[in-house]
Amino acid sequence: MIKYVAGVDIGNATTETALGKIENGVLTACVSGISGTTGIKGTKENIQGIIHSLKDATGKLSVELSALDLIRINEATPVIGDFAMETITETIITESTLIGHNPDTPGGIGLGIGKTILITELDHADKTEKYIVVVPEEIDFLDAARIINDKWNEGYEIEGAILKKDDGVLVSNRLNRVIPILDEVEVIGRVPLGMLCAVEVAAPGSCIDLLSNPYGIATVFQLNPKETKQIVPIAKALIGNRSAVVIKTPAGEIKERRIPAGEITVHGGQRSYMASVDRGAREIMSVVEKVNEILDITGTQGTNVGGMLEKVRAEMAALTEQDYKDVFIKDLMAVDTIVPKEVQGNLANEFAMEKAVGIAAMVKTHRLHMERLAEALSEELRIPIEIGGVEGSMAVLGALTTPGTEKPLLVLDIGAGSTDACFIDEKGNTKPIHLAGAGNMVTMLISAELGLDDFKLAEDIKKYPLARVESLYHIRHEDGSVQFFEEPIDSKLYARTIIVKPEGWKAVKTKKPLEKIKQVRREAKEKVLIQNILRALRKVSITGNINEFEHVVLVGGSSLDFELGNMVTEVLSYYGIISGKANVRSTEGPRNAVATGLLLSYLRDLEEHEVRERRI
Repeated sequence: MIKYVAGVDIGNATTETALGKIENGVLTACVSGISGTTGIKGTKENIQGIIHSLKDATGKLSVELSALDLIRINEATPVIGDFAMETITETIITESTLIGHNPDTPGGIGLGIGKTILITELDHADKTEKYIVVVPEEIDFLDAARIINDKWNEGYEIEGAILKKDDGVLVSNRLNRVIPILDEVEVIGRVPLGMLCAVEVAAPGSCIDLLSNPYGIATVFQLNPKETKQIVPIAKALIGNRSAVVIKTPAGEIKERRIPAGEITVHGGQRSYMASVDRGAREIMSVVEKVNEILDITGTQGTNVGGMLEKVRAEMAALTEQDYKDVFIKDLMAVDTIVPKEVQGNLANEFAMEKAVGIAAMVKTHRLHMERLAEALSEELRIPIEIGGVEGSMAVLGALTTPGTEKPLLVLDIGAGSTDACFIDEKGNTKPIHLAGAGNMVTMLISAELGLDDFKLAEDIKKYPLARVESLYHIRHEDGSVQFFEEPIDSKLYARTIIVKPEGWKAVKTKKPLEKIKQVRREAKEKVLIQNILRALRKVSITGNINEFEHVVLVGGSSLDFELGNMVTEVLSYYGIISGKANVRSTEGPRNAVATGLLLSYLRDLEEHEVRERRI
């Protein structure tokens, strides 16, 4: 008798299948399938992803999907990540303008202070005043340089220039004196005229000094302590720039709207603990660790974190068709980070780097909504569906198919949304735990800290090594090694940082240097993955001592990361723990552990049932 049984692991990012051909109770063939997860993990939207994954596997065994006798799915726990700003500050400028700008190729060098004036209006200007000329689009660079030189000869004091076109260097090269020149100001018509202005351009390879310092800006504009505090976002936005311009009108006022970060309350069985987001991730996690069994996690109403957690609760209630009051958050992962925040009132899309806390929240799920998913899937495929064991226990069964492994064993399943750990002792007893925060949170941090606004690009930065195109015939990899080529490299990649993917190179659309991108990538993995691994080990340990484990095996999509294995090995070696990536069924690497475990648990249950029948 031949049966086809599939184990399906619904992950936050991918849906994996282990399809087995079982003849007379013996597994004679096993293949894998994979697809992207459709919808949020654990919802009915997963069905299409499940079907695609199943078709990928059935095609390898040359059987129709309708030939399957049983499909076993995992108990899915959804995880959602977001940011809770320490303090979100919107500086709204009314009649008063503070702007910063950092074009690729400014002209000249130094600091210029004066009143803004249209270059065409200099004939009517007071020669006793100092000026920053504003050059609109219709003025050619040759005319702009000629006018400035002529006005200098006539006794006008021109201390700097602001241009709309990309002509900063062209104008500077034709002037009789060196002044700071900013160009590429797209909204030049919004630059207020007749107002005090400061323009600063640093030497190539250097950064501005005065305008990135709040007290420097205060000195130029003679601000009082209250005003100085309010322009801090502007100064922060200009840190690291080679050039900048700041303009302030005497009229109007600076209005500020602050949304507090709020407080998180972790509710336990006996008591609740509270942590302020303002104090950072360490305090939040210390409170989370105090509660052995978390019943729910809430945030203060009217605050950033309160809104974030309630949004998670509302989304999951809608997706899982549960009552809002029945959705509980069972775990939370918090990490400190910085994110770019747009400075309101700017003229050139300036951003200030604000301290923030990244949060991943794990929603406590009910078996009921998984049963609804199973019913909907069974109705569509006309195949029996059953819910298998928890992910951690299934991952252990799959990991034990790795050559060289044996009980006792600790398995870490690092997926996209959650980090699951499960310890199995010599007798086969298991202790699984599930924690919020994994690969998607790392991607979220990379995207935020680099200001990418592109999840796929951030995902590639996380997964693959970097290189720098140093000429049309060679690149320098991030480890310092140089690779030469006989054919010229695409000139569009020259002097760019690239991601070295197996299928080809991909340019990184950011001005950040390779070293900074690498630093952000590794720090994000250390903050999320490494810290969550240590947290998982402490939670699954009987004594709370990490040293009690000897062997740790990594499974899950995040384990495919090119550098994570070495990072984990390095950290765990301090505790005397041997760690490495699994090779499920000797063929799949660290992937497919849970799906394989779901299939193997069916075979184990089948054997136990046959043993009971023989005893009877």
